[in-house]
Amino acid sequence: MAQSPQQAKKEPGRWYAHYVLAVLVLVYIFNFIDRNILSILAEDIKADLGISDAQMGFLYGTVFAVFYAVFGIPLARFADVWTRRSLISIGLGFWSLMTALSGLARSFAALATYRIGVGIGEASASPAAYSMLSDYYPPHLRATVIAIYAAGVYIGAGIGIFLGGYIVETWNAAYTAGGAPFGLKGWQVAFMVVGVPGLFMALWVRTLREPQRGISEGLVTEQHPAPFKVLGRELAAIVPPLNVLSLMGHPRVLRTNMLAAVLIILAAALLIWLTGSVAQWVTSAFGVYVTVSWAQSLKLRDPATYHMMFGSKAFVYAMLAFPTTAFMGYGSGFWIPPLLLRIHDVGAAEVGLYLGLGAAFGGFIGITAGGILADYLKRKFPSGRLVLSYIGIGGFTPLLLMLLTTESLTAAYVINFFLTIFAACTGGVPPSTAADLVMPRMRATAGAYYILMNTFIGLALGPYFMGLFSDMFVAGGMNDADALRWAVGVSMLTFIPALLFTYLAQKHLPREEASRLQRARALGEQIDD
Repeated sequence: MAQSPQQAKKEPGRWYAHYVLAVLVLVYIFNFIDRNILSILAEDIKADLGISDAQMGFLYGTVFAVFYAVFGIPLARFADVWTRRSLISIGLGFWSLMTALSGLARSFAALATYRIGVGIGEASASPAAYSMLSDYYPPHLRATVIAIYAAGVYIGAGIGIFLGGYIVETWNAAYTAGGAPFGLKGWQVAFMVVGVPGLFMALWVRTLREPQRGISEGLVTEQHPAPFKVLGRELAAIVPPLNVLSLMGHPRVLRTNMLAAVLIILAAALLIWLTGSVAQWVTSAFGVYVTVSWAQSLKLRDPATYHMMFGSKAFVYAMLAFPTTAFMGYGSGFWIPPLLLRIHDVGAAEVGLYLGLGAAFGGFIGITAGGILADYLKRKFPSGRLVLSYIGIGGFTPLLLMLLTTESLTAAYVINFFLTIFAACTGGVPPSTAADLVMPRMRATAGAYYILMNTFIGLALGPYFMGLFSDMFVAGGMNDADALRWAVGVSMLTFIPALLFTYLAQKHLPREEASRLQRARALGEQIDD
């Protein structure tokens, strides 16, 4: 669609675009401070609440991830039709409040409840941010810009580990003899300290200017007349039993939904019997069922978006490749701090400082350089961005093995820095790949689906399974440090399917990206040359 003079005047200036990018990076930093602080607090929480490694993996991963992923879908669809800066602002305020309230938790169940709230709030941020940044910057800079935004993951994770370690050690040292205000433990105070500032950051985000949707590609999309009706329909598509009511007029689809529900329940029952983890698999089953229901509803309500996403083999395989890699990224990222605390006679403040600095700087270097390299390779050949998957896995694997086997704490800190560079280098690739395969109005939904897969496979399963393997090895006679070492090491077998999915995505991407507009037209999308 050609731009009119009026539209051209509304195109955002480059310096303001940089300002928006900087603010959104700060939002993402807050996102991961609040999410990742649990890692350095894990040993204190375990001791205080009397829970296992698998339960800690559940708290960090599954219970957060399922609700983050499930609510990410309707909130992403909402971001495609409503004011994105407002959605990000409200979400930031809500998850910051839930983080602060986590400091009031006195039980495993209470902490799990607040983690659900954090997950729902954080689900609002990234799809809307991806969409905003895609309108503030032209397509040829997309991977670089999204990679810079995604650097907030590692900066926030690093700050969270550092702050959490410092706060918990300082507080515990100050009240070794008891008498802490309101009986608060150090880990509870840490949650409060990192949660409250986000409430003020939310007010700042609300002042950002909303860019015209699609302007960066000359495919300007008109404002939706009823965005809250869209949100209502999307929520009805995922919340039982409303999701079933929305399918009542489609008997065949309803039968498929019921069959899927039965199969999911049976699979969850089997996994509960095998692992004994009721909360893990009930929560996971809920997430999988809701996702199936949403996909069915999307196919009925917006078949063009459904087929642009799931009719693309490159999209499907890419959305499997990178989340499978994230299984190791999330899992090892969570368990490395507790591992070093178990192996070495060292305090949480020191581990938090050096691992946090390594994660912040290594992650920023890796994801920024990875984004620039991905865009460079993309200019050389169509599937060039996906090469970063091979680079990431190839560098990550030997470095993680070195970290797991070294007896030197200093060496572990140094290795972790380089490990984070390779773990981070692919961060801008999957969302930019998803954006390239769909139309502008579909970007936030496609981005949310990537986040959903990344969250389900990487965050919900990685930390949990490593914790489960650790508990199993301890039960078999290993000490808790060696058990955790082996749990992380065995999990690296997931790189095998990740490499296979990357190869398959590369195979199909050039043709499907080149035919994007033709595919969209065939699905009924109105596109003016």
